[in-house]
Amino acid sequence: MPQSLPTDPTAAGLDTGLDTGLAGGLDSDLDTGLDTGLDVETDVDAAGATGAPEEILLELVDDEGVTIGTAEKHWAHQQPGRLHRAFSVFLFDRQGRMLLQRRALGKYHSPGVWSNTCCGHPYPDEPPFVAAARRTAEELGVAPALLCEAGTVRYDLPDEASGLIEREWNHLFVGLVTAPVRPNPDEVDDYAFVTAGELRELEAERPFSVWFRTVFEAALPGIREIAGNDW
Repeated sequence: MPQSLPTDPTAAGLDTGLDTGLAGGLDSDLDTGLDTGLDVETDVDAAGATGAPEEILLELVDDEGVTIGTAEKHWAHQQPGRLHRAFSVFLFDRQGRMLLQRRALGKYHSPGVWSNTCCGHPYPDEPPFVAAARRTAEELGVAPALLCEAGTVRYDLPDEASGLIEREWNHLFVGLVTAPVRPNPDEVDDYAFVTAGELRELEAERPFSVWFRTVFEAALPGIREIAGNDW
């Protein structure tokens, strides 16, 4: 079983400089062109409290991923749902282990389940790359040392436990984390670095988010570029 790493309470401030260089392209049928030239400044003080749904806007998109408007986040996830922009992040340590999180029990959507490093929704007009870096810092208290685009994937996935639905145009990101993880307890209940084999064991024993397997498989070409072919 994977074990959660202890939080380092004495860690200094976040390393928010993103090294976004990655040699080589990704071989996939997905849109896997790596655009890593954005200058990201992470705002770690912008984390909001979780629990009751907040009045947060996200971007609605058409079938080609083009923005067509905005909607309140919770409303967009209610049946039948509205297709909207999202992102998913997969970070790895120097040993090639994936950083997973267990979502806080107080979250209104998919509480207490395991999922990828970070996921969420850009604010209207916010680049997905910027949103991915921002939200990773807000949830896990650490900025990626490397963050690269790894394609997009669209899905419609109902969540039977909550009655909500995920209708998302999801931007995928892969990268590295080298600083200690300091999770926000309002967002993250636990975390673990796992190998590919440990991930399979954890999936067999614990509930995961309804979107995890879909975004994981879509991101695999980029994951292997970062963490090796063991994945």
